[in-house]
Amino acid sequence: MKLLRFKMEGVIKTGVVINGGLVEIHHSLLEASGSPLDDLERKRFYPLDEVKILPPVEPSKVVCVGLNYQDHAQELNMDLPEEPILFLKPTTTVIGHGDPIIYPPQSHQVDYEAEMAVVMGQKARFVSKDDANDHVAGYTVLNDITARDLQQKDGQWTRAKSFDTFCPLGPWIETDMDPSNQNISLKLNGDVKQDSNTGNMIFSVEELVEYISKIMTLNPGDVIATGTPPGVGAMQVGDVVEVEVEGIGILKNHLKLG
Repeated sequence: MKLLRFKMEGVIKTGVVINGGLVEIHHSLLEASGSPLDDLERKRFYPLDEVKILPPVEPSKVVCVGLNYQDHAQELNMDLPEEPILFLKPTTTVIGHGDPIIYPPQSHQVDYEAEMAVVMGQKARFVSKDDANDHVAGYTVLNDITARDLQQKDGQWTRAKSFDTFCPLGPWIETDMDPSNQNISLKLNGDVKQDSNTGNMIFSVEELVEYISKIMTLNPGDVIATGTPPGVGAMQVGDVVEVEVEGIGILKNHLKLG
């Protein structure tokens, strides 16, 4: 099931994607009990192009994993990490499907990074990998935008990853999906730049939830970005970038000057 947040006539609503559109529901996207499809025939239907799609959640934090694809490590000629490499993106980086990515004046190289993201549904602290899926609400698409020149200049990742709009997220949450075997790709102006499969991840979703929850509490709505495959590259002002994860959908944004 694909669940989303959207704005209609100035009001933020929740919905479920069905039959090429969406129906409004009165149901928390992270609520574990009950069905948002109850009494579907009485719910209002909207074409997707008539609503403003919002980020599917408002996380308290976005936890990102670096170098988590075997084929990306091979591309960079780097050894596989023994443990997940973590960093955080502030919540002010989060934007939704269709929103503009702002090219900051401090940077001269802004890169795309296609990722599958995990959305937490329950509070997780010291969760074992065997119980990890019980705490996951579903999966969405994420683009880990990076000012690559600033990352190289600083020797660490905080500034390069943290500009406002540097975390496009969405368009919705898929609640019923196997995260271990989904194609993931990215197109820049229609040309395929990244093309892999989540089966190439070094650390699985379950392993990531276990590892991260032993460091910090994961709250409902928090997001784990699971890493990017090979083919990362630069974007220019005016470019259109589309990230697709099989089973979820396409996250589309464009780059503009601030």
